Amino acid sequence: MKISAVPYVAIKALSRNRMRTVLTALGIVIGVAAVITMVGLGQGASSEVKEQVNRLGQNVVLIFPGERQLGGVSIGGGSANTLTTQDARALRDEIPEVIAASPEVRSQTLIVYGNRNYHTRVYGQSHDYLQIRQWPVESGRMYTEDEVEQSALVAVVGQTIIEELFDGSDPIGETIRVRGVPLEIVGVLSRKGMSLMGSVQDDIVIVPYTTAFQRISGRSHAMVINVQIYDEQSMEIAQAKITDLLRERHRLAPYQENDFTIQTQEDVAQAATETSRVMTWLLASIAGISLFVGGIGIMNVMLVSVTERTREVGLRLAVGAKSPDVLLQFLIESVVLCLLGGIGGILLGVISTEVIANYAGWPALFSTEAMIVAVGVSAVVGVFFGFYPAWKASRLDPIVALRTE
Repeated sequence: MKISAVPYVAIKALSRNRMRTVLTALGIVIGVAAVITMVGLGQGASSEVKEQVNRLGQNVVLIFPGERQLGGVSIGGGSANTLTTQDARALRDEIPEVIAASPEVRSQTLIVYGNRNYHTRVYGQSHDYLQIRQWPVESGRMYTEDEVEQSALVAVVGQTIIEELFDGSDPIGETIRVRGVPLEIVGVLSRKGMSLMGSVQDDIVIVPYTTAFQRISGRSHAMVINVQIYDEQSMEIAQAKITDLLRERHRLAPYQENDFTIQTQEDVAQAATETSRVMTWLLASIAGISLFVGGIGIMNVMLVSVTERTREVGLRLAVGAKSPDVLLQFLIESVVLCLLGGIGGILLGVISTEVIANYAGWPALFSTEAMIVAVGVSAVVGVFFGFYPAWKASRLDPIVALRTE
């Protein structure tokens, strides 16, 4: 038998029992579809995380206070009062690579407008904060550095505040009260969406940090300092200079550890994506098990097929077919089964990913590489699990095979 005729004979043999062929390939279809779906959702989630990290601003460094000891026991990082507004000013004025710095203080409190009230977050920030976060003002303006120095009673509000207190109308010039302090709204922020932690970023009121410290929060130290570096190439140098300057300002001896923590956008992205990456690989591995199970199903069906077609194999061997021809025929049948399953799995995976993404609101990102790998793995599964049945068929004795009923 000519080698070119082997694929035709193999496909024709599969078409004799189409239902069994479809059911046999179904295990591969489900396995590939599961892998495509898990990888698509996982990559979509990672892409969304990166996009949200970019929304934090460009070349941003976050400085957190160190941990505080209570009775000899640490109560967690960020609990100490080690960062001051003077630290933020020093970072901006004394380090050339730093172009903006904003000390931050936060409060969860009730805001009042007329006969309405709403519980939200109030952030004390410098006038540089919107530049650091790359957060444009939709209407009005950001308060000025002079207003920060004067502890002015002004505020910039997010879109959620507009919806909750003003029914979507323009609030510029209106006055809200925060813990009894009247604040004039001078600006409205553009819509930002969800944060990495799942909170609504638009649910916010931003005031000068001096006003927040003196009139709202009651705190005397910053909870974090937001710093923007000149460019990405200057990040490492800037971090080293920030560390040296803060250690000097905090009068830390060489043997003392830092009483602050520096975190970059890359650190934030890695922490945010680590969990999703682990879950993606875990789910993809589980989905891969179904590929293995599907391969076992193919081996089983091919062994049954060899038994059913013993006389056919014996006849071909008797009229001149060689053992390699028989081996190749059954091997191709197995590979075709898996490839059909792989193609069907890709189609099902794309459809199921779209359905899940639309229904659950999850991001999805299809990978051409993942689809190619899925088809390649299907072919490998076909060769791996189809080899033994094919080898068994090629080793049949023609005389014994022809006598089989």
